[in-house]
Amino acid sequence: MPNQKLVIKVTAGADAPERCSQAFTVAAVAVASGVEVSLWLTGESSWFALPGRAAEFELPHAAPLPDLIESVQAGGRITLCTQCATRRGITEEDVLEGVRIAGAQVFVQEIMADGVQALVY
Repeated sequence: MPNQKLVIKVTAGADAPERCSQAFTVAAVAVASGVEVSLWLTGESSWFALPGRAAEFELPHAAPLPDLIESVQAGGRITLCTQCATRRGITEEDVLEGVRIAGAQVFVQEIMADGVQALVY
């Protein structure tokens, strides 16, 4: 799957744990498969940009969220939505190392590029 990119926007957090877990799992599997992955944290998933918050997430029979985040960061990029961060009082100094904060313009640029598949959870 050379030159293919997967952009995943996850809107769910602890409020919809199965949907949230699916997004992180698909992102981690895609990275492991050699796909370039850009994972966007929006809505309630925004909290997982903060250190320690993923460890609080529990879903039976699912891979631990901190492990999935580590896998995505190993070969992909994690972005926190600017507006979502602002609404929650999250700043660049607060987030996990390697997480960037960017807005809709950057998201649109990513999803409109050639060879990109976008998924929203």
